[in-house]
Amino acid sequence: MKIFNNIIIISLSSFWLLSLGITQKLLPSRPVATYSIVAKDEITGELGVAVQSHWFSVGSVVPWAKAGVGAVATQSFVKVDYGPEGLRLMESGMTAIKALEILISQDDGEAVRQIGMIDFNGNVTAHTGKRCIEHAGHIIGENYSVQANMMAKSTVPKAMANAFDNSKGDLADRMMAALEAAEAEGGDIRGKQSAAMLIVSGDPTGVDWKDTILSLRIEDHPTPLVELKRLIRIHRAYQHANMGDQYMETEEIEKALSEYSKATEFYPENAELPYWSAIALVNGGRLEDALPVFKSVFRRNPNLKTMTPRLTNSGLLIDDKEILRRIMNQ
Repeated sequence: MKIFNNIIIISLSSFWLLSLGITQKLLPSRPVATYSIVAKDEITGELGVAVQSHWFSVGSVVPWAKAGVGAVATQSFVKVDYGPEGLRLMESGMTAIKALEILISQDDGEAVRQIGMIDFNGNVTAHTGKRCIEHAGHIIGENYSVQANMMAKSTVPKAMANAFDNSKGDLADRMMAALEAAEAEGGDIRGKQSAAMLIVSGDPTGVDWKDTILSLRIEDHPTPLVELKRLIRIHRAYQHANMGDQYMETEEIEKALSEYSKATEFYPENAELPYWSAIALVNGGRLEDALPVFKSVFRRNPNLKTMTPRLTNSGLLIDDKEILRRIMNQ
């Protein structure tokens, strides 16, 4: 609540919740009407959350996941606590079902909450408060839950479930299919603005940054799902590029070449990825194969040509003046 020139201004979300008899101290910080999915890959054990909303930076409040523990989506009139507290309870040994029961029992504002939760063992649960804005609902399936509120159509959750059940690929592919199905069915009645996807490993190390496989957020975009899908593709390119770098460090040149080639397939518009493939070719004794790649790369990005002589001091390029001369002549 703010006062300007003796005029009391109350935010729309606060006014709406107060009209439902929910006290000011229980007001959530952000009213995020949205659709989301929490899921587990039954083969890899990966856990994930994916979400889209007509709300800025939906990825900063809705998705939560921890490797070896579970995943949570907290939305509608968001109480962010469901995320970290849900993970804490699951990590203590509770199933997702029991954890959500406890959190709901402690929340006087549960009528406007919507939550999806899954634990590492595949136990799934969800809650759609009776005062979530229509159309609102959820569907629990095998190793997943989809949930949506303030939708243009009541059929959005069903479309999401069908897409996830029938799609192929890894967890990112299947969750992306669910989001796209929701949007195709009408999505958020207000439109679209932000999206996010979070995936954690099925083989936890106990180190969060190592266990995070994918973490992407589209904060504000006219077509957030299109942008999210693009970034997933680029993310995969750099996964392969990073593997190529690791193989370069251990001088496993052929494996590095294979990874750099895959990276380029995912992200052909980026000149740097084939550049590192050319470097690997040179280090593997295949200069003649590398030279046409360098020629193409240098034409697209001359700065990479400027950088090339610097690689010898770092041990990333064989230290041979004749080889370097031929590369620089491209």
